[in-house]
Amino acid sequence: MPKKKLIEVALPLEAINAQSAREKSIRHGHPSTLHLWWARRPLATARAVLFAQLVDDPSEHADEFREEAERNGVGDVDAHVAARVDAERQRLFDLITRMVDWDNLGDEALFDAVRAEILRSTDGAPPAILDPFAGGGTIPLEAQRLGLEAHASDLNPVAVLINKALIEIPPVFADRPPVYPGADGTRNSWPRATGLAEDVRRYGEWMRDEAERRIGHLYPKATLPDGTQANVIAWIWARTVTCPNPACGIEMPLVRSWWLGKKKGKEAYVFPTVVDGRVEYTIGHDLKAAPTKDEDGTVGRLGATCVACANAVPLEYVRATSRDVGLGAQLMAIVAEGVRSRIYLQPGVEHIRVALDAAPTDVPAGQLFDWPGRINVVRYGLTNFSDLFTNRQLTALTTFSDLVSEARERVLKDALAAGIPQGDRLESAGTGAAAYADAVATYLGIGVSRTADIGNALATWSNSRDQTRNLFSRQAVPMAWDFVEVSPFARASGDPIVALASVAEVVDRLPASRCGSVKQADASTRPYEGLTISTDPPYYDNIGYSDLSDFFYVWLRRGLRSIHPGLLSTMLVPKAEELVANPYRHGGREAAQDFFESGFRRVFAGARRSAGEDLPVTVYYAFKQAELEADGLASTGWETLLSGMVSEGWMVTATWPVRSERAGRMISIGTNALASSIVLALRPRPNDAPITDRRGFLAELKATLPEALRHLQQGSIAPVDMAQAAIGPGMATFSKYARVVEPSGDPMTVRDALRAINGVLDEVLSQQEGDFDDDTRWCVAWFETHGFDVSQYGEAETLASAKNASVASLARSGVISSGGGKVKLFAPDELPADYDPRTDDRISLWEVVLHMARALSDAGLDAAGRILASAEERGIDMTAAHELAYLLYAVAEKRGLTQAGILFNTLGSSWPEVRTAAASLAEQPAETPAQTLDFDTLEA
Repeated sequence: MPKKKLIEVALPLEAINAQSAREKSIRHGHPSTLHLWWARRPLATARAVLFAQLVDDPSEHADEFREEAERNGVGDVDAHVAARVDAERQRLFDLITRMVDWDNLGDEALFDAVRAEILRSTDGAPPAILDPFAGGGTIPLEAQRLGLEAHASDLNPVAVLINKALIEIPPVFADRPPVYPGADGTRNSWPRATGLAEDVRRYGEWMRDEAERRIGHLYPKATLPDGTQANVIAWIWARTVTCPNPACGIEMPLVRSWWLGKKKGKEAYVFPTVVDGRVEYTIGHDLKAAPTKDEDGTVGRLGATCVACANAVPLEYVRATSRDVGLGAQLMAIVAEGVRSRIYLQPGVEHIRVALDAAPTDVPAGQLFDWPGRINVVRYGLTNFSDLFTNRQLTALTTFSDLVSEARERVLKDALAAGIPQGDRLESAGTGAAAYADAVATYLGIGVSRTADIGNALATWSNSRDQTRNLFSRQAVPMAWDFVEVSPFARASGDPIVALASVAEVVDRLPASRCGSVKQADASTRPYEGLTISTDPPYYDNIGYSDLSDFFYVWLRRGLRSIHPGLLSTMLVPKAEELVANPYRHGGREAAQDFFESGFRRVFAGARRSAGEDLPVTVYYAFKQAELEADGLASTGWETLLSGMVSEGWMVTATWPVRSERAGRMISIGTNALASSIVLALRPRPNDAPITDRRGFLAELKATLPEALRHLQQGSIAPVDMAQAAIGPGMATFSKYARVVEPSGDPMTVRDALRAINGVLDEVLSQQEGDFDDDTRWCVAWFETHGFDVSQYGEAETLASAKNASVASLARSGVISSGGGKVKLFAPDELPADYDPRTDDRISLWEVVLHMARALSDAGLDAAGRILASAEERGIDMTAAHELAYLLYAVAEKRGLTQAGILFNTLGSSWPEVRTAAASLAEQPAETPAQTLDFDTLEA
């Protein structure tokens, strides 16, 4: 039997999720800032999943611990073995917790220990990792960081180029000094790819300076009110359409908002006036004259309003005019660089003239795909990629793209002068001067492409942040009415030197350790022999990767085609084989779904044919809240994913909810709140797997799920995640059979299996009540029916008789109020703050858990830990108390009790921290102040 890996038994999800959420606020040096890609998995999650995928679960070493106990004459051998397994698992959890922390990425001693752990569990021969849907490169990069041989492939050439820049190019040129004249002597050593990063900075500066020399006249300075001049950061334009009112006919501006800046004390807005049949714009600062909510802007979802005649203009007229004759544009405002804030100026004639004088040549070709809801600009007549840019923006981007090749020649000359032999080109696996020049140019081209996200005519102005919003703030190309034209020479967003500084900072921090391999390949037809998979496949039509990435591809191809001729040979990104269910490309929703599902099955069938038995593979699945049914089952996507894997010969051995969201903000506590993603662990099902019937499957499920559930609870799985995590052991039972036969003779579907798993999960949680005292069992039953609402005394007395409890005793114990024929359970926030289990003359699990939940929320870990420690002094079974927290969350979820659910969820998931606080309190003086609860790390 192959050894169970840690990912198939337990994970420190809270630590992983907390760091994954934190990553969203990290910019400097984060690989996501190399180049935009959509729906990247957090680095912390990928790192932890890969580690747990390869490292043995300590239970696999139980025989060693047993021999150790017998050799040392330990009395209770079983207890010793269990304790050693728990201690080893906690040691691995501690290693993961430190490893996923962004601040520890430079701790080589830590990562040496991590790599050593992987080597121990893989007999010194760790596998090569493959992500066949590599996308933004998170998984292969983290594999390389863990010392593994990393392989990445993707059909999309933009994704392939990103992966090459992350894992393939840096190791080739690691530990080399920069070749830019004079750069080598600026530091003593150039570890990893820091020398390469330095050259990206230096040649990027040259490229930017040369571009300013050539086209800087197109970006004049602004004259301030005091007569001095300042750099322009951006020009804000309004698209226009001719007013259809025959009595008016002005070029009416289409403006989303007149506001330019809303920061307190620095407010600014555009004030339009109509003079001689045309609109003039001035800048206002007086809040008394500022536009109100009803007056702000001229265009919305239904149409526009003319600023001259107030005529309501239907949106269809705007669309038709934009398609037939095109939209105009008027300069509304200039954003200049100030000492401490932006300075807003009204447009000047010179600035308008210069912008209109720009005349680009040889602009990128290619048409946009009309995908309603995703690429809306096509219906406004913006059909070509060149239509998404102003003439001045096209001039700038073509200039910078062309300079990439010139910069490459300078790198080659300097590399040869530094004594590096010429060698083959990068695409031919060269490592000499020619290949190095190609490498530096690749990053320069990526930097230019990166600026296109903000240097286009669909970027908008954020009046709350006083800065430009990039186009791809979401996975779409939406229409923008008022838009921003940034300066590429303002050393702000949109300046290639700013983008290249970010690119270089990423390269500085890359592990650049073992060589990586990146190929352009179709996941459904590529070979998988000798590779262990960890992947995040696309999901239906969530993101149209190929159509969106064409926006960048046209610029990457212009700048880098001579460097990557094979990769960038097509006019646009390949689309026919892309595994995305695009109904507009595949002849309708049903045909698109069939295309996606058959392709998905081919991928996992191909992987199954060459899969080894020693290691599981891991697959990410991105849930959407809308996929939830009333009974808590995810619909089409989740079912299709599991069905495809099971039918192609895979067993599901674990499912782990991982998230990069702030989980304390539970989306819907009345239904199963979903994680950002589910990570599945899979193993190949034996070819001679047996068949069972429904009765046998349910019996096995009921026999195995309670123990699995207990393991999950002990591993501090948040109650909100329990339903998803329990799918793992449940599907492990279902998918190990070649078929589960229904009484009708038909095979059981994955959907019915999921329903059965959920049903048994509810049974198991209810059966745990057998460990509860009578008062607690009464409270749970009352809570299930009434929550914390008032109800009739007679009903309470009837329930008390059934549960061997007493309403009067419950009232004396302080868990209910009783009087006037009414009974009510006290909610946690109604309980006293000075509760001490040691002085409670009628203690129950219910009291302890509710007081702990209140204390944790109000006072922090130490307060909750103090109650836990005192309850154990009274002989309370705190394992049962932990189980009660999970049960109460499940009840709160079903009843839609949001606040109570959050309290019980936080208590259940932070139980190890509470227990640690209890242990530390025993070693501290009584006057030690209570520790404050950090909800950023305790969110579920």
